[in-house]
Amino acid sequence: MLDFSHNPEPPLEILYRDDRFIAIHKPSGLLVHRSPIDRRETRFAIQILRDQIGQHVYPAHRIDRPTSGILMFGLDQAAGSALSILFQERKVQKTYLAVVRGHLPEIGIIDSRLNKYEDQDGHIKSSETQEAETTYKRLGTTVHPYPTERYDTTRYSLVELYPRTGRRHQIRRHLAHIRHPIIGDVRHGCNKANKLARANFEIHRLLLAATGIEFPHPFEVKTVTIHCPLEESFQSALRKTKLA
Repeated sequence: MLDFSHNPEPPLEILYRDDRFIAIHKPSGLLVHRSPIDRRETRFAIQILRDQIGQHVYPAHRIDRPTSGILMFGLDQAAGSALSILFQERKVQKTYLAVVRGHLPEIGIIDSRLNKYEDQDGHIKSSETQEAETTYKRLGTTVHPYPTERYDTTRYSLVELYPRTGRRHQIRRHLAHIRHPIIGDVRHGCNKANKLARANFEIHRLLLAATGIEFPHPFEVKTVTIHCPLEESFQSALRKTKLA
């Protein structure tokens, strides 16, 4: 029996578990695993979950550090690899929720190629591009009496997104590309919009969450469907912006 009790951490919320897989609700700000970009960070989802359940886990995919929501692991190396292949083959249906600047159309498809990243952490862009497609549905809009840039008001949309491909930072880059950046995105978003959101709504995080996953189980004849509630910080942002 492995003993991982040397470094106790607050437990992660387990959304799904069977003999081969486990899904957790990753909080915003938590890294999936160790990264050379964040050398000083000592907390990682893979390590906390390993200590929590007392066995090694094998990540099948990754989500950005500031994004909250569903994160899948295999409970053995073969399971992790099998699920990773399903992600690569686009057999995993993913659903995200985001708050963006401005009012998006009710439905749309963002079909825009993205530059490939040469480094693991997504900081060095290659000249090579990759196909990338994100479908979205607008769920709600709101207007607030705060001047922003050349407009007299501040407008937000609550959007559900369904990425068909899985490029690095795809949703964040796609929404920035169509000039509806995600609120709280300090890398791809709008600094002025983020500053206004912090000052008027106390929003200090990226308003992007992985809320749903569906995939054919690689070892059983069934479809796995997982839903994830929004983190309290995200729910608070929706209440304060009157999108909830």
